[in-house]
Amino acid sequence: QVQLVESGGGLVQPGGSLRLSCAASRSVFSVGVMNWYRRAPGKERELVATITVHASTYYKDSVKGRFTISRDNAKNTVYLQMNSLKPEDTAVYYCNSPPFAAQNFWGQGTQVTVSS
Repeated sequence: QVQLVESGGGLVQPGGSLRLSCAASRSVFSVGVMNWYRRAPGKERELVATITVHASTYYKDSVKGRFTISRDNAKNTVYLQMNSLKPEDTAVYYCNSPPFAAQNFWGQGTQVTVSS
């Protein structure tokens, strides 16, 4: 069974923090590479952060130094720690692995709203 369940979003003031979690089914997680994406209102979905099976990471320039992606291989879970949040970080956040994203299979996402 293919499953992606994102959680941890919410409403936070600028400068605040949130930690997102994504529980993936083994079939998704075992691909190795896991990504966090986001879709802001009226915009295309974009890649935010990547982590490989060996914990190498990549970040979109606008989140470098503020976001940290990590993974727990024993739990098939990937995390996104988001600090110093800005209003422009407001979006629905999704996790996925590249082959499932290419097949347009997505979870429900988790809403992050940064506002005072």
